[in-house]
Amino acid sequence: MDLDVRPAPVRGLTEAEAEVRRRRGEANTTGKGGGRSYATILRTNVFSFFNIILFVIGAALLALGRYSDALISVGLGLINAVISALQEIRAKRKLDRLQLLDRAMVVVVRDGREMSVPPNAVVRGDLLRVRAGDQIVVDGPLQDGGRLEADESLLTGESDPVAKAPGDDLRSGSLCVAGDGFQHARDVGRHSYAGRLTSEARRATTDDTPLQRRIEFVVRLVMALALLMSLTILAQAALEGFSLLRLVQMGAVLSGLVPYGLFFLIAVAYTAGAARIAGQGALVQQVNAVESVSNVDVVCTDKTGTLTTGKLTVDEVVPLGGYDTAEALRTLGSLARSCETPNLTTAALAASLPGEPWTPRDEVPFASSLRWSGIATDTATWVLGAPDALAGSLSWPVEPALVTERTGRGLRVLLLARAAGIGERLHDEQGRTVLPELQPVALVALADELRPEVAETVARFRDDGVRLMVLSGDDPRTVAALAERAGLEPGEPVPGNRLEGLDDAALDRLVERTTVFGRVAPEQKERIVAALRRRHHYVAMIGDGVNDARALKGAQVGVAMRSGSAVTRDVADIVLVDDSFAALLPAQREGRRILNGIGVSLYVFLARVASQGLVILAVTMLGLGFPYSPAQVGLTLLTVGVPTFFLTWWAKPLPPDDHLLGNMARFVVPAAVVTAGFGTAIYALFYHMIERGFSDGRTPAEIIDQWERYTGLTYGSDTDFAEAAATIGAQTGLSTFFCLASFVLILFLEPPHRFFSAWTAPVADRRPLYLVIALALVFFAVLFVPVLWNYFGLAGPAEPTFEVVFPMLGLWFVTLSCAYRFHILDRVLGLDNLP
Repeated sequence: MDLDVRPAPVRGLTEAEAEVRRRRGEANTTGKGGGRSYATILRTNVFSFFNIILFVIGAALLALGRYSDALISVGLGLINAVISALQEIRAKRKLDRLQLLDRAMVVVVRDGREMSVPPNAVVRGDLLRVRAGDQIVVDGPLQDGGRLEADESLLTGESDPVAKAPGDDLRSGSLCVAGDGFQHARDVGRHSYAGRLTSEARRATTDDTPLQRRIEFVVRLVMALALLMSLTILAQAALEGFSLLRLVQMGAVLSGLVPYGLFFLIAVAYTAGAARIAGQGALVQQVNAVESVSNVDVVCTDKTGTLTTGKLTVDEVVPLGGYDTAEALRTLGSLARSCETPNLTTAALAASLPGEPWTPRDEVPFASSLRWSGIATDTATWVLGAPDALAGSLSWPVEPALVTERTGRGLRVLLLARAAGIGERLHDEQGRTVLPELQPVALVALADELRPEVAETVARFRDDGVRLMVLSGDDPRTVAALAERAGLEPGEPVPGNRLEGLDDAALDRLVERTTVFGRVAPEQKERIVAALRRRHHYVAMIGDGVNDARALKGAQVGVAMRSGSAVTRDVADIVLVDDSFAALLPAQREGRRILNGIGVSLYVFLARVASQGLVILAVTMLGLGFPYSPAQVGLTLLTVGVPTFFLTWWAKPLPPDDHLLGNMARFVVPAAVVTAGFGTAIYALFYHMIERGFSDGRTPAEIIDQWERYTGLTYGSDTDFAEAAATIGAQTGLSTFFCLASFVLILFLEPPHRFFSAWTAPVADRRPLYLVIALALVFFAVLFVPVLWNYFGLAGPAEPTFEVVFPMLGLWFVTLSCAYRFHILDRVLGLDNLP
């Protein structure tokens, strides 16, 4: 659309020139989002190293007709891969849509005329018309003849507009709040300030949490052990001539030892935790932030919009020159109500002070270039502005101490003055603003309004050992005074210009002893966060403006206010829906609850994996067949899956365990060694008893029929029958013992009575006890219901099974209790020295 306004000071580009530059890639576009492509995301998540192993085993089982075994072997890995891929795709789509600049039309000069075009149609070298209310979409200087004020708070965090004269740079992403002029488009697209910020914000930078890294280490370790056992079994197969089906089933069992389900457990726990946190004012956008926030020991926050509401309050009014206090209050209230262009200051005065609006005959709105505003009525002329801006027009000076004492406390001080003569105007005949001779009336001290919950939240963070730092674009002294009001000990505030020229080592030392940074640019906020991370701190960054986006992405936990910019919300891990960072406290408690629950679940998971691995090694070395079938691995749903879900859900919020791996080893190693020892003994005892002709009341034909239906093999000789019967009977005895022992391990971790408190002190919560009872009843149902025992490849109930298993279970309990109470294996294996 063509606009017939005033002639441009210069011609600008022609349409033909603009088209040439657009084809050269010099248009104002930021390009595609960063990060991995959708195809790469799917490929890396679905075809991971572990999943490829599962797929090979599953394909072999399917080819051999073992459909249920294939489902058990492959299903969990696929579910976890799909969840991971969907989460990463969701994050990528959000970042790709991220846009710093508005899509409103802008005015450019083409062929000597002004015309409206979309922001992405601007090219390098264009001449743009900028007026009040327009967003600046490119970087470049203001041309001759123009003068305007730009609100750069979105970029820098500084709340006051910045006056721009010809030759001064206008930065993309800022807003013209007053004035008019033309801008030369020097930097466009990804080369502009907004483009660089957008590219940085789109960069995928998800951090793995400490728990995720520990679990990944454990999974890789178990995978390596499973691979070694597989090579051993292959060597044995080559010597003894195992069938192909037998080898594939062994591979499925060994792959089941890898605790890959822990990733699935974590995903479920994070999702449930995110739902809980959402009800308390924190929306989780990156699921692992639920755990991440529990590890935070440093919280960096912006000032405006986070510690403060963004509003001002009247702190004090000091009458001057003999004026009455009540009269000064009414005058300030009336002046505020009479302004045609209200701002934060007039809003605070009108809300706090009495007065009636006047009818102005002349008015000068506030401008950062003037630093004062004024209203002339028929009876008087009033001016409100910065004391130093009005000092040259005062009839007598204001005592400097009155001003400096209040600015030192972080207050904004303004001077109310009255024109000495009646009928004084604020503009001369040429329309330029002028100040008449003024008489001081009162000093007004304004304070940023603290959010009501800030002081309590700061105190609670301090009690939890979490350090708070304030990174702001405002004056360091003002920020320090505000931080002190919030309950922080600000110390000496540091301005951003002191960070220039500091190398990383010097900056690291500075951030360790500094609480308040003022006049800091977005790049400096990012450097401060990086310095804290180099000092091994776990950092949360809270912000609301685009100037905070880079620091949010650099922190382990990025937190945005809902009322903040869309860019900041999109890059944040957590959004505070009520704009209150007090919501981080329940989020932290929820994270610690989940962390504790997953830690307990990890103990159960790894104790089962290590025990089974040791039994497989021992039984294979003894030449007694393979102790598990893929179907029996499905019993881990009872021994691990269900318990870990409920233990995670019921956990209490405890501080992060800095010695998780060491404590895990001290629990898992004794449990695995003792359980595997008794399990191997039980398997060998049953195997030899059945091989010698032991019968559980069923005919040999019944046992052969069940075994043939389960394995798909035909046993024609007595030797085949003896081996088959011995194997299935021994597997049944071993599975019974392992399941019951796994249930009792839960009581070691959550002891309902001192009888079970060999590992830790008793707990008041009785739910774990009821869970163990319920799991035991379900397992006995499996043993006594033919459909179920056939499905899980067991031999069904037999009195000798219980006559052997129950006494051995009691002896196992006593042995393991002694190992925990007296730290026997800790001393023998040196586990006491683990961190």
